[in-house]
Order: sequence, then structure tokens, then C-alpha cells
Amino acid sequence: MEVSATKRRLLKVIFLGDSGVGKTSLMNRYVYKKFCLQYKATIGADFMTKELQIDDQLVTLQVWDTAGQERFQSLGAAFYRGADCCVFVYDVNVVKSFESLSSWHEEFLKQAGPADPKAFPFLLLGNKIDVDNGCSRAVSEKRARQWCNSRGNMPYFETSAKEDYNVNEAFLCIAKAALTNEEEQDHYFESISDSVSEVEAGGGGGGGGGGGCAC
Repeated sequence: MEVSATKRRLLKVIFLGDSGVGKTSLMNRYVYKKFCLQYKATIGADFMTKELQIDDQLVTLQVWDTAGQERFQSLGAAFYRGADCCVFVYDVNVVKSFESLSSWHEEFLKQAGPADPKAFPFLLLGNKIDVDNGCSRAVSEKRARQWCNSRGNMPYFETSAKEDYNVNEAFLCIAKAALTNEEEQDHYFESISDSVSEVEAGGGGGGGGGGGCAC
């Protein structure tokens, strides 16, 4: 038990969403506890890491940031492969960023090809709720939650990287979802391995008794 309690798990989380919605700012706020007013577009893809403990489990969260520009949208299967959780981000003040979520969702499913798309953990973050004290808001919380409910009751958080609102809570949920998914994948592959071992053992026994294999 002590060994399993100290085993560190690496969890890969991918952030997707249009350019300028605040993906990098959310990550910087969570990982480095800072916020920069100057906007600098992400080129291609980059990642940050954060170590945390969930119950008795040590976790290294590897959070991948992507450029939202269309020319970087198809980053290839290698980027998506091995993801334990996917987080969609939109700007509550920009309708287009919300309307793009479905295409980001489809892109992830196509590129990552999760074994069970309905069971794979997704989260949605509605960012920049601090802008104009909410007066510039263009997408209601109700509309966002309806989108989440139509996709398997996806967890939803409204955040502000600038004001550090709901950021830690969202990332804790992300980490727990990623950890749960990885553990379930471990059990899945262990059961496959056990089944293969049983087949191999059975095959070896059959060969010894019947002499069907001359090697």
C-alpha cells in the first residue's frame, strides 16, 4: 500500500478552444499564480506542469496549451494521443468562441480516438466572466450548461484568470477526472493482459497434449 501511495502518476490534459479565449492565462494563473495583461498568441503547442496530491496519490499534471488559429487546429494525432482529459475553453463575451466548441469536440474525437468517447472525461470552462462586470456577456450560463448536458453532462465552470475566480476549483476537477480515467484505462489493459495470458497458457497446454504444433 505504501508503494502505491507514493507512486507518481503523469496525467496529460489538453486545452482546446479559439484563439484569445484565455487558455494560456488560465494555465499561467494555476501553475505560476500570475496573470499577464499583454496578450501573446500561442504558436503551435506548448505545455506546463504542476505537481499536486489527490488523496494519497501524487500527480504530475501535464497541461497542453494549443493555438486556437485555424492553421494550427489540425495538430495531428500524435499531439492528442495519450490524453487523460480534454478541456474546452470559450470566452463568455464572444459568441463565436462558444459556437466553435462543437468543432473542437469533433476534432478531438477524430484525432485522439478514445476507446469509449462517451466515457472519456471532458470539461468546459467559460472564461473572462470579469469583463465589464458581466455586462458584455454574450453567452448565458444556461446555454452553456445545455451544451454540456447534451454531451453527457460535461462538468462546467465559469472562470476568470484575471481575478483568479474558480481556477483552482476547475483544475482540481480536471485533475480528478484525468486520474480516474487513467486508473480505469489501467484496469482495462490489465484485464486484456490477463486474458491474453490465459489464452497463451491454454494454447500452450493444447499444443503439449495434441502435438498440433511442431515448433
